[in-house]
Amino acid sequence: MKLTYLGHSCFLVETSQARLIIDPFLTGNPVATLKAEDIACDYVLLSHGHDDHSGDALPIAQRCGATIVANFEIAEYFAAKGAKTHGMNPGGGYNFPFGRVKLTLAHHSSSLEVGLSPIYLGSPCGILLQADGRTLYHAGDTALFLDMQLIGRAGLDVALLPIGDNYTMGPDDALLALDFLKPKVAVPMHYNTWPPIAQDADAFAARAATAGHTVRALRAGQALEV
Repeated sequence: MKLTYLGHSCFLVETSQARLIIDPFLTGNPVATLKAEDIACDYVLLSHGHDDHSGDALPIAQRCGATIVANFEIAEYFAAKGAKTHGMNPGGGYNFPFGRVKLTLAHHSSSLEVGLSPIYLGSPCGILLQADGRTLYHAGDTALFLDMQLIGRAGLDVALLPIGDNYTMGPDDALLALDFLKPKVAVPMHYNTWPPIAQDADAFAARAATAGHTVRALRAGQALEV
């Protein structure tokens, strides 16, 4: 399994059977090194509805003929716009041709077209992905929660964790999350896109190392073999 960080919370995951993009936000992303039209994939996985996680989901899915996998409300929203979708909900899993996807809890919010009449799009989720004998956890946007200990029982090869603070966990809570999850390696995300979520990922990695955890702070465009 090859994992390429595309900035913010967006990752391209390449397995032996498929290419998947998680939380595609490239258009309007000031740290992205690729454009949405550069992406080729078979599946689009979404943790929640916010535009900085789903903004490029529809154009990528339609251009590539990819299936959007997300919670039921998000799947129905994009299905109504003409995309192929597969709806799920937290606690549920499904065996796809490339492997298994299970949605987990996340403590956040989920909406689009925010303003006087936002469209609320179901529960925010984390994503557990099992493929090629590896298990990946994308936490989505979330606060720290104790049930991460249960997620860690899956035996995580890699955990993708927000560290930006303000909207999600900050570095202190992300360190506690590492204690709960116990991944072989963690990659920080959802930071430095805008000033309210400015963080030093290298400093976070150094703090994690002193606590016995391995953290790889990837820059946009860098890849990791899992």
